[in-house]
Amino acid sequence: GLFWFTIIWAVGYTVHYHFIADRSQVSAYEAEMAAAAEAWPAVAAGDVVFELTPAAIQAGQEVYDTYCFVCHSADLSGGIGPSFLDEEWIHGSTPEDVIRTITDGVPEKGMAPWGPILGADQINYAAAFVLAKNAEALGIPLDQITRGSDDPVGSEETGEAGAEEVGESGS
Repeated sequence: GLFWFTIIWAVGYTVHYHFIADRSQVSAYEAEMAAAAEAWPAVAAGDVVFELTPAAIQAGQEVYDTYCFVCHSADLSGGIGPSFLDEEWIHGSTPEDVIRTITDGVPEKGMAPWGPILGADQINYAAAFVLAKNAEALGIPLDQITRGSDDPVGSEETGEAGAEEVGESGS
């Protein structure tokens, strides 16, 4: 009797669990993902405008000190990752290039994509901090960064030679 009761109970429970109550792992996962999407709405990178303000730079230092210093060192001089204090930028030195590099990462060189982890705001803050410290180290004005020049030294002074140097360095 107990054997048949167990079999009937198992069939009844399976039908109830998967079909009537819809308590499967898939539905539980979908419910959690929906709750997470509501609690933390995704912000597209294009929705956040890059700003090189003192507040953004300060917020960027906090992001950098939390996530980036491990590979790029606390003083931005590099280590596992490249230095941010020189003229040579492997993946580009414009704000758009830096944001793309942080967001997408460089998996072939060991840099994880930080976009899903940090979100657009924190990525913009980190980019503002890194670019501001680079400008400070090279002695260039901050407004040159927002103009989108690939030449961190200043193309007005160096002319075409400065543009050739940047092109040769692989930025």
